[in-house]
Amino acid sequence: GGSYPQKNAEILSSQYGINLFLAGLLLTFAWAVHAVGISKSHLLSYLITLMLIQLLWMLWYLCRSCTQRRLIRDKDTHAGARWLKCGITLFAVITLILDSFKIGYYIDFSNCLSPTEGIFPVTHAVHTILQVYFLWCHAKDIIQSFKTLERFGVIHSVFTNLLLWTNGVLTESKHQLNEHKERLITLGFGNITIVLDDHAPQCNCTTTTLCSIFSQGIYYLYPFNIEYHILASTMLYVLWKNIGRKVEHHQQHKTPFKFHGITVGMIFGLVVLTSTIAIVVVYLIQIGRSKIKSELALTMFYLHAIFVLALMCTAGIVALLIYRLEDRSLDNSKNPARKLDAELLVGTAAGSWLLSWGSILAIICAQAHPKYTWYNLPYSVLVIIEKYIQNLFIIESIHREQEKANDDIKTLRIVTISRGSTLSLTPSYKEIYNGRAAPDSGEGPLFKGSVCGRENDGGGGGAKEEMNQDKTSVMHSASDFSFSSRNSVTNNKRRILKNIAAFLFLCNLSLWIPPAFGCRPEYDNGLEEIVFGFEPWIIVVNLAMPFSIFYRMHSAASLFEVNCKT
Repeated sequence: GGSYPQKNAEILSSQYGINLFLAGLLLTFAWAVHAVGISKSHLLSYLITLMLIQLLWMLWYLCRSCTQRRLIRDKDTHAGARWLKCGITLFAVITLILDSFKIGYYIDFSNCLSPTEGIFPVTHAVHTILQVYFLWCHAKDIIQSFKTLERFGVIHSVFTNLLLWTNGVLTESKHQLNEHKERLITLGFGNITIVLDDHAPQCNCTTTTLCSIFSQGIYYLYPFNIEYHILASTMLYVLWKNIGRKVEHHQQHKTPFKFHGITVGMIFGLVVLTSTIAIVVVYLIQIGRSKIKSELALTMFYLHAIFVLALMCTAGIVALLIYRLEDRSLDNSKNPARKLDAELLVGTAAGSWLLSWGSILAIICAQAHPKYTWYNLPYSVLVIIEKYIQNLFIIESIHREQEKANDDIKTLRIVTISRGSTLSLTPSYKEIYNGRAAPDSGEGPLFKGSVCGRENDGGGGGAKEEMNQDKTSVMHSASDFSFSSRNSVTNNKRRILKNIAAFLFLCNLSLWIPPAFGCRPEYDNGLEEIVFGFEPWIIVVNLAMPFSIFYRMHSAASLFEVNCKT
């Protein structure tokens, strides 16, 4: 009976959030297509209002938490990991730099810009600072009071961040699209109408140099702003799912990150990361300069990506084979954070799968095939296969129970009865296993080849006792050897898995860089635009690319967690 009103509150709050998001999404779309009567100031006013409401809710929650500081609260130990908080803090710092650039840009163009374009970055900066502090302090909370009100407050925060993410994605995509249209001419696609979608202010800048720095710098910082808002929305969503949740109180093992034992994976991963950065720099310099340079840039990108994706597929298959050789049960306990991780992996992978299948279909159906477009075929196939394998590896890894100590080496509580007194002992494994454990006081029996010692009644004799000791010594040596070899195999498997996780972590960071910073062959290839039409393909790319970019960052975060748990 008690859960019925809470279920209603969950449904009502989710519907409120969805309507909030749809209204903002429609307003964003109307501004993007230059709808009559809709300007950027209307969109920014809506976003400012949402951020102010969230600020009020967070301040109320923080004040209430301070007054109830002495109360013991339930915590979700799986939510809000420290490395995740550090990551969102890094993105937030860069977002604050972006806001300062926007403020400088508004000051230089203040004569012809709406006041909302100056208010928005200031509000956003305050919102960012308070939200990061809120997530650091309360991401693990399991709210048990004011549950209905808190559901609306948290879901409002989730969809506010999603709308800010959408706004960032759209602004950055429009900038990339303008650059893409200018580059198509160099590839010989002159039959495509080039109409720039320009939202630049219609007035002169007061200081030309600063305006150029601000306008260009803003678009290089947008990828970090986009990742910040999507990470914040996922952390807040977990907080929303945890409201009113009943948790089992058990000790959570800390899983610190250690560099020891992952040298090989780190070296190969850093080689991939360094080479990817070099490829991106060369690509951005060469693309659009001339037809030959553009084709060479595309060929270089495809060859590098094919090599990296093939390595990642191989590493993922090796990890899955190791899992098949192990007999370890899966943890099927209720865990909102883990469930969300798995759903996001599969859901966001669909974005790049859509682009890959579009490229495959374009290659099959196109009448003319420039040489560089053939490299797109193995690239697109490998993107599909690699994500399929990697998702399986990550999802199985986060659901596997953490390795527990072997039953043989668990601390045993030994109870012996001597002279009418009970002694509780906790000798080390080696002492028990080798028959050398003794009570602290010197009283009680010694352990002779068995965990439970037995009192000699004197009926054995010296020779018999000596023979038993020899047999026991041989048995112990064989058991020690068996345990040592078994432990060595387990450690080798763990080392291989940790190196694979570290390698895939750096590879996913490497593959996040190209699309995040404008290296997008899906735009520059040109073949898909001919088959599907320019506008339909650009719409598909603009919808799918943000999910593809987020997938790589989310996979990197998940693989970091896998490395810590392994």
